Amino acid sequence: MSAFKEFDIKWGMVVDLDKCTGCGACMVSCQVENNIAPMEDASNKLRTLSWMLVYKLENGLKYPEHDVAYLPRPCMQCGHPSCVSVCPVVATDKNENGGIVSQVYPRCIGCRYCMAACPYHSRYFGWFDPHWPEGMEKTLTPFVSTRPRGVVEKCTFCHHRWNLAKEKARKEGGDPNSLPDGAYVPACAEACPTGAISFGDLKNPEHKVHELHKSKYARRILERLGTDPQVYYMSKRSWVLDLLDNDMGDGSHGSNGGGHHG
Repeated sequence: MSAFKEFDIKWGMVVDLDKCTGCGACMVSCQVENNIAPMEDASNKLRTLSWMLVYKLENGLKYPEHDVAYLPRPCMQCGHPSCVSVCPVVATDKNENGGIVSQVYPRCIGCRYCMAACPYHSRYFGWFDPHWPEGMEKTLTPFVSTRPRGVVEKCTFCHHRWNLAKEKARKEGGDPNSLPDGAYVPACAEACPTGAISFGDLKNPEHKVHELHKSKYARRILERLGTDPQVYYMSKRSWVLDLLDNDMGDGSHGSNGGGHHG
């Protein structure tokens, strides 16, 4: 695994799967905030594009032991991203302060190597130019570029909101490199009605996620791959934690339902 620079700031997310109800508010807020065009036909997988997906997990047992969990999945912002090493044009890189994996759309040539390398299926290729019904173009976020067809796109932790938070800190005489907890929050975390998504600097002891990601109930998806994700998941249900690392065991914990809910 190639070495990547360690940053002073490490933006990360902790999702409490015991609080997530699978409502899909994070998906909708992500689409609106990041100028993802409305789906013309959600049944056509070439037409579906969402940076955040909510997956349904099941323990595989029959009633009354049957149990369900929902797992929101953004880009993992890996500490050792496999997508970066395969990109031939440096359209994606991990050189931004905060450890966010960037995506530079004008550089992307649409080879989709990064999609093949990503074990989390968090990258999407735009097969068609985005289209908004008449009047809806007025709702576009001015700080996020719209993407043409032929490029790969993904979650950026609403990076533009970080830039805005730093600008605000400078105006108010604060330190843009040491933002207080809650000064920078992605749209998905802000919209979550149950507070299942927590966001902040994993290295900052004053941020809530600093302690949460150290919890004995916290895990990362496919952690054994060594990609060092900056997104953590919490659950007090052992079968949920087992599924995060694709551990099927002897079958007693059930299996991933395989579908997504949105």
